[in-house]
Parts: sequence; structure tokens; C-alpha cells
Amino acid sequence: MRRYRFAITFLLVLATIAPAAARMQETPAPIADQIEAAPPAASDSEITGRINDIFAEIDTLAGVEVQVDSGVVTLTGATSTADAANRAETIAARVTGVVTVENKIDRDVSVESRVSPAIEDARRAANNAMRSLPLVLLAIAAFFGIAFIGWLVSQFRLFWRRITPNAFIAELAATTTRIAFLVLAAITALSLLDATALLGALLGAAGVLGLAIGFAVRDTIENYIASIMLSLRQPFRPNDFVRIDEHEGHVVRLTARATILMTPDGNHLRIPNAKVFKAVILNYTGNPERRFEFDLGVDADDDPLDATETGLNAIEKLDFVLSAPAPSAHILNVGDSNIVIRFNAWIDQKKSDFLKSRSVALATTKNALEEAGFALPEPIYRLRFDASALPAPDKISGATLRASDADNANTGRGIPPAGRADPNAADTEPENHIAAKVEEERREQGAPDLLNESAPSE
Repeated sequence: MRRYRFAITFLLVLATIAPAAARMQETPAPIADQIEAAPPAASDSEITGRINDIFAEIDTLAGVEVQVDSGVVTLTGATSTADAANRAETIAARVTGVVTVENKIDRDVSVESRVSPAIEDARRAANNAMRSLPLVLLAIAAFFGIAFIGWLVSQFRLFWRRITPNAFIAELAATTTRIAFLVLAAITALSLLDATALLGALLGAAGVLGLAIGFAVRDTIENYIASIMLSLRQPFRPNDFVRIDEHEGHVVRLTARATILMTPDGNHLRIPNAKVFKAVILNYTGNPERRFEFDLGVDADDDPLDATETGLNAIEKLDFVLSAPAPSAHILNVGDSNIVIRFNAWIDQKKSDFLKSRSVALATTKNALEEAGFALPEPIYRLRFDASALPAPDKISGATLRASDADNANTGRGIPPAGRADPNAADTEPENHIAAKVEEERREQGAPDLLNESAPSE
């Protein structure tokens, strides 16, 4: 029973709402863009007067004639362009009471109709230009005024160098400030001229152009950024002897594009900063104390510990060898016919040359081992002879004896050495020729350099 009640109630509500909804659908929505000429029952004359009044206010439609008959509007006459004729038809169709529009407008192709509007437009443009001249002059003055202020700010070199870590960053900050003021000046001038749309177009074009240039010169930009990073955290100082990947040399200067080295043979080597920033850098000058090493082999029958002690005693007597850290040695490997010992010692690079010191230490250790009776083994070759080709035994003994005597004569084994030169008298002074050439070049006027002693080093 309840279900029947619900159904009857629903039908009654639907019967009440349906007619109202139908009436709403039948009622047309008002046309917002209609032009009201007169009360709803407008006559043909009223429509004609309304359209003529509208056309009289539009210069391009002044030659259009209007005729209305039973709400049908007929347009005749001539206009200079087809767009003007279409515009007249559109306006006439919007007037209340118009049933349809017959467009019979012709195009006026006379010279006067073409020249006169152009002259009028030029005159109007000239008048507008004259009225806008003070505003244009104000925009120009604002542009150059703001640009000049930016130039003045960028010229405060002392200020930029005080707030930046080095001259390169100072120049970059000054240039960035000058460009920022130029952009601000352009925005201000275009805003005064109400040309913000042009400003948006220029900024969009500048963004696309900047992206294209960025892809074209990405290597140069990478070098530029690497130069900034190297100038902020410097991995070397001027005249440091460094190894950058496979290249070695003394640092001459760091420029905005490359790191310049002077190789040990006196040549200039330019390495792009992008490669330097990503390279493995070995700085030999960073620590004045440097260790050298060399290997010496003794006979397999000799005592390697005794040989090690003998070599260390000889090295410790050298004046250029540091006592702390003390020299050291260890057995590197044991071969079939020799035992290889590696000797290590430290020197002060400010007082002794690395290569000279290593050379003197190696020669001194070799001589000390030989004087102590240790044999420095020579290459041993095993020969196999056919029995039928062997000489008589007495000849073998004689040949063996003579070979043994010759070997002793060549190697000096068992023969005390004549007088040896004092190793401490050898020249181990640092080689400063390349360093002096680097300093001479760094003193040249106008040579750009991003290295700064006050900058942090890593």
C-alpha cells in the first residue's frame, strides 16, 4: 500500500512541474546583442532612420544608402573595401525589427577614395605622434637615465672587489648589474609607452635566442662556469708544480678560459678550465716535504736484511735527506737470482732538487752495497751444449778461468774501490730556472690572472 501511495504522489508532483518546465523551454532567451531602435512595433521609417544615424557616425559607411520595406533592409551605394560592406550588413541585421538584409553595396575603386583615406590616416598618425612626443621623450629619458645609473654602479671597481672574492667575480658582478639595469630601463620605457605586449614579445624572443645560443656555445659556457669555480676554490697556487691528468708543469696563470702551465722543457701548455675542473690534479709543491724511492737488487745468496741496513746507513749520512721522517727500506720481492730492495727517503723541496737528490742517493747506496761486498746481480743465461760439440776438458778449464778473470775485472768484485767522490759534495740545489721564468711572465703588465693568494685552497 505504501508503494502505491509513493507512486501516486510522484505522479502528482510530476504533473505539476512538467507544464512549468515546458513553458520555460518555449520562452526564447533575450538576445543581448540586439540594437533597440524603437518600441517592439517599429515602422520601416524608424528602422531606416536608426540605420542611417549609425552609418553617419562611421566614416567608411557614409556612402551607404538604406531602404526598408516590410522589415527587409536593402543596402546600396559604395564602400572602399569589402570588409566595410560586410560590416554594414552586420550592423543593419542587429537592428530590432529587421527581417533580413540584402547587401547590394559596390566597391569604390576610384583613386580619390583610395588616396584620401591614406592621407587622412597619415595626418591622424602625425597628430598622434605630436601629442605622444612628450611621452616618448620621457620614455627615452627614463631609459638612458636608468642605464646611466647602472653604468655608474658597475664602475665602482673598489666596491665590487671588496664584496667579491677575486677580480674575476668582481667583473662578473659588475657586468651582471649593468645588464640588469638595462633590462629595467627597457621595461620602464615600454611601460610608459603602454607597449607591454611588445615587451612580452621581446622577452619571449630573447628567451628562445638565449636557449639557442646556450646550445651553440655550451663548451664556452662550461669553461666559464669552471673558471668561476676554480677561482673560488683554487686547487693550486702560482708557480706550483702540478700534474693535471697526464700533463705536468709549473702554473703560470688561471684565465677565464684556460689554465696555463710551463712544462719542464719551457713550453707553454694551455688546458681548458672545464677539463681542469674535472681532472685528477697532483700538486707536488703543496707539501714542501717529498719522498723519493728507488729499487736495488742484491744477489740471492746475500743477506737482504744486512743489505737493507747497509743501504739505509749510507742514505742517512746524506745531508739533504731529512731525519724526520727517517729513511726506510723494505724487501720488494725475491726473484730467481736476486732480491729487490726498495729504499725511501724524504727531502725538503725548498732546499734540494727532487731528481738530483734521488740520483745522488741511488748512486751512494749502490756504492755502499758494493763496498760492503754485496753483489748486484747481472742477468744470468742458461746455455745448453750438445756433447759432441764440446771442446776438450783442458780447453774448457782454461776458457772458464779466463772468463772468470774477465768477469772479475769488469765487475770489480773482490777488488777494493779506488777513491770515491763525497756524495754530500754533489750538487742538489733546487732547479729554479723554470720557476724564475714563470715569475717573470707573471710580472708582465696586463696579463689576466684569477689566482689569488688570499683565496681558499683545496
